[in-house]
Amino acid sequence: MAKAGYDKIAEEYKTSKQLPFRKYIEEYTLVSLAGRVEGLSILDMACGEGIYARKLKRLGTSGVLGVDLSPEMIRLAEAEEKVTNLGCEYLVCDAKDLAIDREFDLITGMYLLNYAQSREELHQFCQAVYKHLKPGGRFIGFNDNPHNQPRYYGSYRKYGFIKETPENRKEGDYIRYVMYNPDGTTFHFNNYYLLPETYEEVFRTVGFKEFSWEGPFLNPDETENNFWSAFMLQPPMIGFTAGK
Repeated sequence: MAKAGYDKIAEEYKTSKQLPFRKYIEEYTLVSLAGRVEGLSILDMACGEGIYARKLKRLGTSGVLGVDLSPEMIRLAEAEEKVTNLGCEYLVCDAKDLAIDREFDLITGMYLLNYAQSREELHQFCQAVYKHLKPGGRFIGFNDNPHNQPRYYGSYRKYGFIKETPENRKEGDYIRYVMYNPDGTTFHFNNYYLLPETYEEVFRTVGFKEFSWEGPFLNPDETENNFWSAFMLQPPMIGFTAGK
């Protein structure tokens, strides 16, 4: 979706962060993959309204720069920064075009890579990450799960969303998320499908030493709750980690 599209749904997208899967799976997976972050410099690409930039800053990082292509998302992030005064910085920029004279210990991409509509665009995203990552640094994130089979796409309604895709899904096809917020609002946006092997090949080509799919992980407080069984049986999203 172009930046104008996200400008229009910025408030609804922020509200969607109240859905339970955001906390018990999305956030828990990110924090698990990040590990100890005290003193680390962090670049949060596709930061949205800054929810995870703030979360990571509160965990003791030395600094967090959030980048997003949507001016309205960054406006919301900066408005929250005025309230929390955590020291997070924000920048309006398309992640694949980022070119600043800084390197970071850890880069996060929460739903960044699934906006690539082709192998070439994915390469641009990964290359932008690589050039801003310190040697020995890590790139972690959360992504639409390319292993997720379309026959399950309609089964996630109780979690606050469904997924849609063309019949006989192929590389470059859209994956539409229709979100149902706790306040009754509904909105949608598109991700794009690339094969798992495409992701793995692009990471190798860019120069990452390692890449692996991880999780998603369910908060242990919820492991006895059968509510999450359909989600975890065929996860619609997945984590990943890569090292430079």
